[in-house]
Amino acid sequence: MASKKITVTIPEELLEEIRSDAAERGISAYVAEALQYKRDRDRLQELVGWLEDEHGAVTPDERAAAHRELDDLDAEHERRRAARGGRAGDAA
Repeated sequence: MASKKITVTIPEELLEEIRSDAAERGISAYVAEALQYKRDRDRLQELVGWLEDEHGAVTPDERAAAHRELDDLDAEHERRRAARGGRAGDAA
């Protein structure tokens, strides 16, 4: 995938946290991954909306259960990535 350099402005405190978290993979890779993660979550929310239109609203308990499952999947992904040395771009 081609890349394009852009300029963004973020709070200094957040930048320091990102620098610490990004380590060797770099800020660009960290930010790209975070944006992809956000985009994926937005798409899932859109899908939930479509399904609610077709099948009725998701109850608070159903939503909480789904969020717990997503959190568990995210934790497993992070655990596996850490076990491989945390290289960006690795498949789970």
